[in-house]
Amino acid sequence: MPGSSSDPLRAVLAAAGYEGFRQRLRESGCTRCALAEGRTRIVVDRGNPDAKIVAIGEAPGAREDARGVAFCGRAGRMLDDLFAAEGLSTDEHLLIVNVVKCRPPGNRAPHREEAARCRPFLERQLALSPARTIALMGATALRHFAPERAKGPLGAQVGRFFGLPDWPDREFVTLYHPAAILYNRSLERVAREHVRALAARVGAPFPARTG
Repeated sequence: MPGSSSDPLRAVLAAAGYEGFRQRLRESGCTRCALAEGRTRIVVDRGNPDAKIVAIGEAPGAREDARGVAFCGRAGRMLDDLFAAEGLSTDEHLLIVNVVKCRPPGNRAPHREEAARCRPFLERQLALSPARTIALMGATALRHFAPERAKGPLGAQVGRFFGLPDWPDREFVTLYHPAAILYNRSLERVAREHVRALAARVGAPFPARTG
């Protein structure tokens, strides 16, 4: 139950580095919210902790839940393709995470309380990351970071870079979630333009994976 003596929050957040954090969270058996009841695995991330870009999605899907790896299904392959077109590997040049680390039933969007219970883990991931550019993948990620911006049409926000008072040393950009592109292929052209602008803004050289 949330708040019980088995709450892994303190132990996971106490990890000194990202690799320790990753391992502790994967092995924590977290039960901070009801999503724990239906999950197969805790899905921490995919990619390079030393990357210059962090991409934040919504939640794990069925394939991610089965493998314990973020964005490893069809949406992940679309994300791979978008960045590969700019000469970037999502495994080397991005750290990919989600708002919540466990799969919601029926792949629904995470509820506000679920996201709030998982938020300390996400914030710790950002704190341990050297990235200064955060890509919010879709409406759910935008809503949990910048709710005022999420009140209007998503199309009015995608591709726009902005700052947030709570994260003064980070720059954010909203992108279409790759699952939305798979659903509506007419979004692909502009989505590629946004990724191209993101890659140009971050610039080279990109770090290689360590460890």
